[in-house]
Amino acid sequence: METLAFLGRTLGFSLAAGVNLYATVALVGLASRYGWVSLPPEYAIFDNDYVIGAAIALYVIEFFADKIPWVDTLWDALHTLIRPAGGALMAVAALGDASPGMQGLMALVGGAVAAGSHATKAGTRAMVNTSPEPFSNWLLSLGEDVFVVGLGYLAMAYPLAALVVSALLLLAIVVLATTLVRAFRRRFARRAAPGG
Repeated sequence: METLAFLGRTLGFSLAAGVNLYATVALVGLASRYGWVSLPPEYAIFDNDYVIGAAIALYVIEFFADKIPWVDTLWDALHTLIRPAGGALMAVAALGDASPGMQGLMALVGGAVAAGSHATKAGTRAMVNTSPEPFSNWLLSLGEDVFVVGLGYLAMAYPLAALVVSALLLLAIVVLATTLVRAFRRRFARRAAPGG
């Protein structure tokens, strides 16, 4: 049961980190500090003044950057390596003392999950930016913030539920990516065909 709870927290935090790393780190750090929920002692690594302060400061910057069309896309591009690396670090930190092989495996899982949610977020944002009005961008950004806090809370308080939600979200990301790849292949196959 503890292994499933660990997976629920790891996948939940990694998915959330791919959308907004700084909000996720701040949430875990503050929850650990103030005992909002009972977290395993490994998460105390996020209960550090510098970590919490830097995460909150960067979250405030991201909060405003995410509300400005095309600035949000540039911000996402800058975070293409940062968010997956953050997801990997959160997964490894949650392990505590573990073998190097297990640390490497969890880094790969956390990084891949965060990369998947980051790519989904960045792609969705790029599509929304083609809209001439800014309101859809603001609503999407606020929805992402609610998603990160909600999934983060679920991962902390109800890790088994977070495992189920995370598995369903990952399945949806895979289905969406597969559908997009097939659509692109069909479109380019028609263009490459003679007379197309």
